[in-house]
Amino acid sequence: MSRLDFRPFVPKGASARIAGATAREHAHGRVPDRATNRLWGAWDRLAAEPFRGVTANGVVMPGLYRGEPNGAPVEAMVGVVAALLGVLSADERTRCMEPMNSERWRHWQNTEAWLETHGLRLADVDVRVREAVLAVVRVSSSGPGYRTVRDVMRLNAFIGYLINAPAVLGEWTFTFVLFGEPHHVEPWGWQLFGHHLAVNCVVVNHQLILSPIFFGAEPSYADAGPFAGTALFEDEERDGLGLLRALSSEQRARAIVSEDMMVGDLPPGRRHFADNLNLGGAFQDNRIIPYEGLVADALDGAQRRRLLALIERYLGTLPPEPLSWRMAEVENHLDETHFCWIGNSHDDSPFYYRIQSPVVMIEFDHHIGVFLTNAEPQKFHVHTIVRTPNGNDYGMDVLGQHYARAHRGKGS
Repeated sequence: MSRLDFRPFVPKGASARIAGATAREHAHGRVPDRATNRLWGAWDRLAAEPFRGVTANGVVMPGLYRGEPNGAPVEAMVGVVAALLGVLSADERTRCMEPMNSERWRHWQNTEAWLETHGLRLADVDVRVREAVLAVVRVSSSGPGYRTVRDVMRLNAFIGYLINAPAVLGEWTFTFVLFGEPHHVEPWGWQLFGHHLAVNCVVVNHQLILSPIFFGAEPSYADAGPFAGTALFEDEERDGLGLLRALSSEQRARAIVSEDMMVGDLPPGRRHFADNLNLGGAFQDNRIIPYEGLVADALDGAQRRRLLALIERYLGTLPPEPLSWRMAEVENHLDETHFCWIGNSHDDSPFYYRIQSPVVMIEFDHHIGVFLTNAEPQKFHVHTIVRTPNGNDYGMDVLGQHYARAHRGKGS
């Protein structure tokens, strides 16, 4: 895909939107901003709701997920976590570790504001700890998935370089949390989050779940500095556009919700000042997201293969065996899968698309500028989201099955 030049939108001076020299100062400096406070207040209210899961109509569909082993690399994962714990100080262990049932699972967020007091801030730990954390992420994901995580972190450093704010936007300005006690059968997991990045990993009874996942970048490629040549989301952009262009005119008319990303014929409130067109971002664990667009039962064989390949690109953060398991879930519900599009389909036009079924929801969105100054969406600022609807984000459905079996095993 062609790369639009972001350089004309690099801000100068105070327009860089960084309120303090350090990450904490910056977060505190954002407090007077009314829009920011409105966002944080909404997050607090959403976090207080009991977890239900993303649904299409407010009703959770039961029986979608199986609490069985899916080939998770549990032995290797337990080993690298043991190595991590071995290099943590007592204070770092206290900050890093949460019980498996902690409400903090749902407190990830993708802004640059360092609001949290729990977890390990990678910018503030010894390099041995940092490398041990990265080993946990590496073993829990595929090779391409791990590279995406690292490239998000590198491009975060690049925007920090562009606007001279490395303490707020850096390669290591991310938080890692360990939930539960690493075990071969019993539930545990980890979370890594920060600006443009959130990965939630749960493992139980040799089943691995990565959900929700948030990847983003502004800009989506680096043209200078130590990470020059790093680029993200070109495949997701190209393949999404390729799927739309492979549709017939009648199919395309059903898939396209609106050709205008900003106002046009979008319903009131559809565009959010922070999330833009994304619906499944931070603290949206219980959001009702009605199906829109074209249903996959109307696709021919070649179009269905395109759709499955696009879904697999997003789910490919998973290691090979869990990925195969996950794709089987997706294929079982392919005829219930919806594909919708907002925007145009020209080579240089920004757009949004969503793939949604009972068992997967994927979003791709070109955004307006946050640290760059473009007032309308541009193709060099991208957010992507993967969720597991109907109650299995954070592996909640599978965890419920596990605890129910354990309860029965105790004769209760």
